[in-house]
Amino acid sequence: MTERSPRPRRGRLARLAARHGGPDARFGARLLAGTVLTALAAVPFSLALVLVESHWAPLHRLDQGVAERLHRSALEHPAWVRVLDFLTHVAWGPATMRILVAGVVVWLLWRRAFRLAAWAAVTATAGGLVGLLVKNVVERARPHLPDPVSHAPGFSFPSGHSMTAVTSCAVLLLVLLPLVPRAWRPLPWVLAAVAVLGVGYTRVALGVHWVSDVVGGWLLGVAVVTATTLAFEAWRGDVGRSRTTPAEGLEPEITTDDPEPAGRPGSR
Repeated sequence: MTERSPRPRRGRLARLAARHGGPDARFGARLLAGTVLTALAAVPFSLALVLVESHWAPLHRLDQGVAERLHRSALEHPAWVRVLDFLTHVAWGPATMRILVAGVVVWLLWRRAFRLAAWAAVTATAGGLVGLLVKNVVERARPHLPDPVSHAPGFSFPSGHSMTAVTSCAVLLLVLLPLVPRAWRPLPWVLAAVAVLGVGYTRVALGVHWVSDVVGGWLLGVAVVTATTLAFEAWRGDVGRSRTTPAEGLEPEITTDDPEPAGRPGSR
């Protein structure tokens, strides 16, 4: 008797993949991937928090040394202090950033881009609430310097100004980039980087934050933006839209007359 060849398994595997690889499974996989990436994005902030809470000596020396040098410079240049004060409270202040984000949210609602408006509002709001929560949990004191040139209420870690700058600039960039001609798109990134770095510098130079406060604010802001952006990308995939990159904005379709999809392809 001739030996019978094994039955091909390709058809069975294809049926199994089709049964368990539907839209719900793909959406679940995207959510799982987003959760993992969010956790990874939070690792740098978690490390910074551990170093701050453990009073790591090298970090303490860095904070103290930079604060003292910038404070001496501020005392020697009172006119520069006025410039820093204007930048930190007006030009790049949290109120200014929030007004800009609020304006973008209103514009998105007018364009009927409801989900993108929700993402922008949630990102900005979550950033503020998370930063405030961490401040009150850590309860780190602000710098105490002789002859202070500025004052700020509340606790120090993380810097709320720095975190607000990150979340607000991210919202403005990821929403408005599709409206900017490709040749000009590096310019908004440069302006956002200048604002974020500038805010951090003003907070330390005015003696109201340590360097590690500013870095912590940046890292926590990145973690919040990562979490909300991945959730938005999961929604895009669920309704059949392609993935985007930061270089093209969160929703390139905003340039069309109807940026909001009618529903998932094939749905009734």
